[in-house]
Amino acid sequence: MVMKVCSPEFKADAVALYLSDPSHTFEGIGKDLGISRETLRNRVRTQRARHGGGSTTSTSTEKNTVDSPPTAEELQAENEALRREPATVRKENQKLATERDILRKATKFFAQEMTW
Repeated sequence: MVMKVCSPEFKADAVALYLSDPSHTFEGIGKDLGISRETLRNRVRTQRARHGGGSTTSTSTEKNTVDSPPTAEELQAENEALRREPATVRKENQKLATERDILRKATKFFAQEMTW
């Protein structure tokens, strides 16, 4: 869907959704909302400049796995990760619900624009 005219509310919601979680990507949110990654990136950059927010980058390091039995610490870490999994799923559900609401608002906006 090519959107040349977006409501200010849609733009603000898209930026807020991206900024709501550091794990979100421009590509992912842009694809989900039907806007280009670059457009979203520019809007986020403008928003951060207005509010003095710096850019955040995240890096992850993964431990190489070895074929030895897991240690107690590794098992405890895995257990904690499994306990956090429902929270992660709830967070993803919330993200999808927010995206759905944003798209519904945009649909209403365009329906009003198309009505003569």
